This record gives sequence, structure tokens and C-alpha cells, in this order.
Amino acid sequence: MLLASAITLAATLVIIRLINRKEHLARQAEAQAILREAEQRAADRLRAADVEAQKKVLEAMERFEQETAQTRNELRQVERRLDKREDMLVKKEDVLATKERKLEADQARLAEQSKALAEKTAEVESLRAKQRAELLRIARLTPDQARALCLKEIEQEVEREAGQIVERTLTQAQENAREKARYIVISAIQRYAAEHTCESTVDTVDVPSDEMKGRVIGREGRNIRAFEKATGATVIVDDTPGIVQVSMFDPVRREIARLALDRLIRDGRIHPTRIEEVVAQVTKEVEQRISEAGREAAASANVNGVNKKVLDVLGRLHFRTSYGQNVLRHSIEVAHLCGLMADELGLDGALARRCGLLHDIGKALGHEAEGSHTKVGYEFARRFNEPPAVLNAIIGHHGDVAATHPYTPLVAAADAISAARPGSRRESIERYIKRLQELEAIATSFEGVRQAYAIEAGREVRVIVDAERIEDRSALKLARDIAHKIEEEVAAFPGEIKVTVLREVRATEFAISGRGRGNGDRTMFDFSEPDEHENQVEPPPDDAQ
Repeated sequence: MLLASAITLAATLVIIRLINRKEHLARQAEAQAILREAEQRAADRLRAADVEAQKKVLEAMERFEQETAQTRNELRQVERRLDKREDMLVKKEDVLATKERKLEADQARLAEQSKALAEKTAEVESLRAKQRAELLRIARLTPDQARALCLKEIEQEVEREAGQIVERTLTQAQENAREKARYIVISAIQRYAAEHTCESTVDTVDVPSDEMKGRVIGREGRNIRAFEKATGATVIVDDTPGIVQVSMFDPVRREIARLALDRLIRDGRIHPTRIEEVVAQVTKEVEQRISEAGREAAASANVNGVNKKVLDVLGRLHFRTSYGQNVLRHSIEVAHLCGLMADELGLDGALARRCGLLHDIGKALGHEAEGSHTKVGYEFARRFNEPPAVLNAIIGHHGDVAATHPYTPLVAAADAISAARPGSRRESIERYIKRLQELEAIATSFEGVRQAYAIEAGREVRVIVDAERIEDRSALKLARDIAHKIEEEVAAFPGEIKVTVLREVRATEFAISGRGRGNGDRTMFDFSEPDEHENQVEPPPDDAQ
């Protein structure tokens, strides 16, 4: 058994060796096959690389040849351009040489002509000297004496003829101008028909009962004070039955106050908040009426193309009077008269009507600017590019500036005709308004003043200051300074003028339904004009009581 096992083991070992050798031989064959395949692939890649390299070399050579050909073409073109420029330079050189030869010939010819001219000039001077010597010998006068004698005789003759012509022309012109002017003015007056009376501003408001007067005044006068503060007007409530008077020198503010008070009385709800609302509504309505009045005036005077802002300012003249005469109606009348006279003279009637309509526009600006109404109106109209004729008519219709256009004398004549009609003007109102405007201007000239109103026919100036800039102690000094300045600058005023300075800080809070505690506040502070003896918390209105 041991022998058999040994034999079996030996056989197994032999078999294993044979198998290993066979596998070894198979692996060598496989490795040789792989090596041959790798060599074949390497040879193929080398052949492909050689082909690709040859291809790229050919492409590079082709591109080089193309670029070389293109460069040659560009060089040929540059060479051709240089040849052309050279030819042009040669031609220009030939032309310049020709011109130079021609110029030399001309200069030589001019030199000969100058020489001949100098010889002729010398000959002429010699002849003139001989003639002058002969004339002096015959007349026995020096040249200065002869010249003076001739000039004197000519001057005397010209003066006689000019005097006769001027006298004849002036006489004829005066006769014709006087007759023509009389005809034109009379014709214009006859053709234009206007009312000889002017409307007077109504400053009274009807009150149904004495109880309503009490409601106008309000508890401790709070309603009347709120109304006066909102409008700047003075409300006079006296024993006169059925009426309440409104006093204010500014016609626009007075109309706003009158309409607002009338609306409040008819509505019946009179308290400070309602007063402010009504005054704001009436102010918008009056501004709209002013705009409509300006447009209607331009349409009535047949004047087109006027700027809207100019028409708005023109409409303010509806509430302005000059010596008692309504200025807007006066301007329309002047426009018609100017147009009629311009048509008679053969001028532009439309331009003349425009000059007449806008000649007093400076009166609508009033205390808003310094200077006379002619200067203020001129500056205002110039900002809106009005024609030069209109500007000269505005500033020169009172003779302050020389007339540079023929329409200015027409406006001056029409203005005088309109103002000279019976009952058209009064003499005192202009000085009165000027004094009140001067009082307001003095008050507003101080720092921190927001508004100033001259009330009580100029016997009181109510000054409203900015609460953030003026303190309580400073208000007393401000009132004293304004009073001193009025004493120094206002020439004369009856009695005494009371200066009242008003200052207030008003806090307002709104309670909104449904708002939670954490949603924030909406508190506003209103720095507005104060009322004397007015409480911080206003009592309920009279009708609520």
C-alpha cells in the first residue's frame, strides 16, 4: 500500500508538472500573440502619424503660399498707389511752375502799371497846383478863406430851405394829426358801448335770526376766531338786524370769506373743523371762478393764444378795483378801444387788443412783488414770452418808459378814455389799499413770520408765526419790533395800529375702530396759527350741544 501510494503520488506529481508545463506553454503563446498584436498596432499608429504629419505639412505649406500671394498682391497695390501719387505730384509741380511763371509775369505787368500810374498822378498834381495858383491869383483869396466862404454860403442857403420845409411840414402834420386823432378817438368811443357804473363789492351776509349770530360767534368766540384765522378777514357782528359784515382789504380773500360765511350760515353746522373744510372748498371754487373769468375776458376781448397762467392771474382782476373801478372790465374796455383805434390807423388790431387787455395785469399781483404795477406786470409778462409790443405797453402806458412801439400810445389813450368816464373811479381806495399792503409787507419782512393780515380797516395787524422758529418770549419782542418798524416806515396813519402775534402748537390724534394696541400710532402734530384764549382740547360744536 505504501508502494502504491508512492506510485500514485509520483504519478500525480508528474501529471501536475505536465499540466503546469502545458499552461506555461499556452501562456507564452498567448503573450507572444499579444506582443505581436501590440507591435502591429504600434506600426499602424506610426503609419497614421506619418500620414497626418505629412498632411499638416502640406496644409501649412498651402497656407504659407496663400499668405505669400496675398502679401504680394498688397505690395503690388501699394506700389500702384505710390506710382499714382508720384504722377499727381509731378502734375502739381508742373501746375505750380506754370502759376509761378504767370505770377511773375503779372507782377512785372503790375510794376509797369504802378510806374505809369505814379507818373500820371504826378502830372495831375502838377496840373492841380497850377490851376490852384491861377485861381488864387484871380480871386486874391487863400485856400482856407475860399473854403470858408463857400461853406458859409451853402450853410445859409440850406438853413433857409430846411427851415421853410420844417415849418411847412410841422404845420401840415399838426393839422392832419389833430384832425385824424380826433376822428379816431371819437369813432372808437362811439363804436364801443360800455356801462358807466362799476359793481361795488358786497361785504354783508344775510343772517336768518339772532340765534344764528350767536352760533357764528360760538362759545367764548371760538367760531369767529377760527373763521378769522382761516380767512384773514374780520367778521363784524353788531346790532344791525339780519346781516353780518365781513371786512378785508384783499378782494379775493374777502370774497372767499363772504362765500364761506354764507355757506356756513345756510348749512347751520358751524364749528372750527367745519369752518376749515368750507373755507378750503370755497377757496378752490373761487380759484376756478378766477380761471373762468380770465378765459371769458380773453374771449370777450377777442384775444387768443394767451398762456393759461397769465389768464389765471388776469382773472384775479375781477375782484380788484382801482379807484372804485373794476379792473378786469376796465382792461376789456381798454382792449376794445385799442383794437378800434388800431384798425383805424391800419395797425394790427389783434395785437392792440392784447396790449390793452394785459396792460394792468401787474395790479393782480399786488403785494406779491415789489415795485409799481407797470414794472411788476412787465416782469410777469416777460416770463411767459409775451411780444415786445405788449411788454412795452405794460411798462410804458403811464409814461414811465419811452414808447418803442406804436401800440403803447394807443393803450395810454384808451386807458385815459376808460378812466375819464363819469363815475368810473374814486380817488381814495388806491391809497387805502396801498397802506394796508404796506402794513402786511412790513410784518412779513421779519424772520419766522408765516402770514400777516391787516384787519379792522388797517387798525390792527394780525401776525401768524412759525411755532418751531419763534418761542413765546420771542413773540413779545417780535410784536414790539414790528410796531417800531411801522412807526418808522409808515408815513401817516390815523390813531394807533395794534400788532397781535399768534403762536400755537396743536397736537391731533385719531382713534380708529378695530385697531389693536400693537398696530402702532398715527399721531400728527399740526403747527398752525393760534386763537387767543383757545384751549388745547376743543369743546364739541354748538349744534352737537
